[in-house]
Amino acid sequence: MSDQDKTHFGYKQVESNEKENLVASVFSSVADKYDLMNDLMSAGIHRLWKRFTIESSAVRRGHRVLDIAGGTGDLAARFSQLVGNEGRVVLADINAAMLTVGRDKLIDRGVQGNLDYCQANAECLPFAENSFDCVTIAFGLRNVTDKQKALESMLSVLKPGGRLLVLEFSKPVSAPLEKLYDTYSFNVLPALGRLVANDADSYQYLAESIRMHPDQETLQGMMEDAGFGACDFHNLTGGIVALHRGIKV
Repeated sequence: MSDQDKTHFGYKQVESNEKENLVASVFSSVADKYDLMNDLMSAGIHRLWKRFTIESSAVRRGHRVLDIAGGTGDLAARFSQLVGNEGRVVLADINAAMLTVGRDKLIDRGVQGNLDYCQANAECLPFAENSFDCVTIAFGLRNVTDKQKALESMLSVLKPGGRLLVLEFSKPVSAPLEKLYDTYSFNVLPALGRLVANDADSYQYLAESIRMHPDQETLQGMMEDAGFGACDFHNLTGGIVALHRGIKV
C-alpha cells in the first residue's frame, strides 16, 4: 500500500477507499444520540458556535444554501427561516442514518416547504456549478477522506461571490487550554459515549479525528489553494473551534 493510498481514520492509517465506510459506521452508530451527545460534550456551547456561523453567513431571503454534513439539521432549520419561500435550503449528508434523523427531526418541528434532503459525498457534490449563494459544513470536514477535493467541489457549486463557511474543531491557542482539552477529550468523551450511546469507540475516534484535522492556518491555506478568496478564520472558545470563511471570486 503506497502513501498515496493511505489516509487517517483517527490515529490509524487505513486505505483511502476504506475510510468512507469506517466513518459511516461511526455515525450510523451515534445518529440516534447525536443531538444529546452534542449538548453533553459541549455543555450546549455548540449552539453558540452554530449561531455565530449563521450570523457570519450573510444569508438572506431568496438565497440558495447548501449545508453539507448537515447531520440533524441545526443549521438547515435556521437557514430555512432566513431564505423564506423564495429561497431553498439543501440538507446534505453522506450518512443515510444521520440524514434520516435530521429529516424526521425537522419534519416534526414543522420545517418544510423550502428544504430538500440529499445523500451526498462532499468530494463530488451532485449539483450544477454556480448553484448556491452559501455553502456550510459544520463539524464534518475532518471526516472527509480527501479534504482538498471536497473544498474544490464546494467552490464549484457556489455562485460567484458566494460564501463558504467551515465550522470545525481546531487547535487551542494556549498550551494550558490544549492540555486540559486533551485530558477531557480522551477521558471524558469516550466515557460519555459509553454511558449515553453505549459506544466508547466512536467517541474515541472523534477525539482522534479532531487531533488529525489541519490547524487554522493550514486549513486557510487549503481553502486558498482550492481557489477561494478573502479567506480568514475566527477562533471560538480559545481555538477549540474555528470558523473559516472564503469567497468564490
